[in-house]
Amino acid sequence: MTSIAEQAATEIAKHARGIIPKIGIVLGSGLDEVVEQIDEPIAIDYKSIPGFPALTLHKGQMVIGHIAGTPVACLVGRAHYYEGLGADAMSVPVRALAAIGCEMLLITNAAGSLREEAGPGSLVLITDHINFAAVSPLFGESGNERFVDLTDAYDPILRDRLLVAAKNADITLHQGVYIWFSGPNFETPAEIRAARILGADVVGMSTVPEVILARHVGLRVAALSAIVNLAAGMTGQPSSHNLTVAAGGRAAKDMARLIVSYLEAEGQR
Repeated sequence: MTSIAEQAATEIAKHARGIIPKIGIVLGSGLDEVVEQIDEPIAIDYKSIPGFPALTLHKGQMVIGHIAGTPVACLVGRAHYYEGLGADAMSVPVRALAAIGCEMLLITNAAGSLREEAGPGSLVLITDHINFAAVSPLFGESGNERFVDLTDAYDPILRDRLLVAAKNADITLHQGVYIWFSGPNFETPAEIRAARILGADVVGMSTVPEVILARHVGLRVAALSAIVNLAAGMTGQPSSHNLTVAAGGRAAKDMARLIVSYLEAEGQR
């Protein structure tokens, strides 16, 4: 029997005009500017793809095309655990990317920083994560494949390449550990202090389930955070989603330039 992910891949292929994406890109809040770099974009609404989630925060489109000559498939909008859809809400989109030919998943997000030197507008390359939400998108899976090794979930070779791409584009790229809180409420100052003790550098409400799903299907993973605020208790100011979107827009230009720089080099490999 054909799986939902395979049905989704078949539907995507109908629209893709023969393009086989090499890299899947997940775009976080305020980071749609990356889509503007796609040559001759093909947009497919999530609503028309079997198994893709209905979103409450983002618009929900897959956009296929080329960036710097590299075929890509961008997921413009993600489902979050806090939307009541389960930790596996992005299961079909991630599995569909693997099914249509992607070899790598580049995940982006808007995040808060626990480090003052990486303030709003900064970019952070994620080196590892802490699953503070303590749930997995693989709950209910069967077989030994569900016991996914996450030792190098954030591929060291891809991280090195992104650091080189950042240098070539004259972009400062910090590095750090991402901690996942379930949301939708922002964290308390006490939780942020605890996160620091645990070794976290950035905090957010996404990404970790997508990383686990990607590794489950064998996709290589890299992830980037656009810093939109200093975390709770660091400034004396309240957190808000409106500020997240505004600051994400300021970081979006550097994020787009970094991704183009990376894909330019990728196209030569």
